[in-house]
Amino acid sequence: MFMNRRQFIKTSALSAAALGASQFPAPSISRAQNVNAKLKVGVVGIAGRGAGNINELMSGSGDVVELAALCDVDDVNLENQGKAYPDAKQFFDYRTMLDETELDAVLVSTPDHTHAVAAMAAMKKGMHCFCEKPLAHDVAEIRAMQKIAKEKKLATQMGTVIHATENYRRVVELIQAGAVGEVAEVHVWCAKGWGGYPEPSQEKFEIPKNLHWEQWLGPAQWVDYNPCYLPARWRGYWPFGTGTFGDMACHLMDLPFWALDLQYPKTISATCDSEISKMCCPLDVECKYEFELNGKTLPLTWYDGARRPAVIQEKKLENLSMGVIFVGDEGVLEADYGTIRLYPEDKYADYQRPEKTIPSSAGHHREWINSILDGGQSTALCNFEYAGRLAEAVQLGAVSLRAGKIKLEWDADKALVTNDKAANDFISTEYREGWEL
Repeated sequence: MFMNRRQFIKTSALSAAALGASQFPAPSISRAQNVNAKLKVGVVGIAGRGAGNINELMSGSGDVVELAALCDVDDVNLENQGKAYPDAKQFFDYRTMLDETELDAVLVSTPDHTHAVAAMAAMKKGMHCFCEKPLAHDVAEIRAMQKIAKEKKLATQMGTVIHATENYRRVVELIQAGAVGEVAEVHVWCAKGWGGYPEPSQEKFEIPKNLHWEQWLGPAQWVDYNPCYLPARWRGYWPFGTGTFGDMACHLMDLPFWALDLQYPKTISATCDSEISKMCCPLDVECKYEFELNGKTLPLTWYDGARRPAVIQEKKLENLSMGVIFVGDEGVLEADYGTIRLYPEDKYADYQRPEKTIPSSAGHHREWINSILDGGQSTALCNFEYAGRLAEAVQLGAVSLRAGKIKLEWDADKALVTNDKAANDFISTEYREGWEL
């Protein structure tokens, strides 16, 4: 079966070349005309979540994947990962990696502000792409990534690994089977709090010798190196992250997006207790969305930090540190990564859950690899078409905050805020020269 899939990639690429077509990517295994070769994958960002991605990719797909290139702005990270993968070429600039290495696919695990520029550069060369959540730093980047992936028929996956778990699948089956009736509202929350930091000090710091600061900044406007940003606190600063929204909302809002087949929000209204800084993301955010579902308005509310849905106390639900609540006209379902609870508990004591209809995942990373082997079709469940809608809703919450905690009216067809022109300034980012999409 593996030989057949690889032969399909080869045949498709050669047929496209013969027809002069550009929509079929021609991976290196096809150019080499060697169906027994492994897929050559490069990884950009190899520490933290990047290291986790490497482990998950190679443990689940090492039979068909060669880790051909490692790219990181920290020389220590390169040295450490290089010990495990001594045959992988090493780079500190993804642009050089893409120019000098023949790859079939790229996995991007960098800070959010460099997701899109690295992913777009790879996809423009016809490379399949796995990119960490929240996919990109702004809405315009997300739309650009979706567009090129579709045009080039690339296999894509956003790194929301929880999507591949059994618990999420069972929740989706329950909601779609009508376990709580027609869903009237959704609540999503996470107790994390990336933000609330003081403004970066004006003190001058020496850049560590192992860190390539120019490459770490990438497309962001220049700021001097400050240790307050690294290794992970960049999430709490607008130029690089979007607070807890960017870190966690794609994981948790994924569940209602999947279960209810949500499309784009009509309105987005975010608030917090502090003033909005131009540099620092706030703590304790609440964001109310309105979606159209079955001809009705569905409210979905996100809470982070210390905020919680009032419905937890009102209906005496479990006070989890993070989770999702579906409120239906017949009952309530509460879930997190590993549990499912139906309320009222006495009503559901003898409830027979629906039969399993969503098959188990081959693994989040393996889904992506299988998509590549199957000819570049985006059969991975968190492909950019699906994941882009989810990530766009998340980043629109950040836009609402940054625009002054205003209620946005969103025209998804035009990708524009229609009721506040100034808010559209946060839909895209001005890049430094040399780092454009």
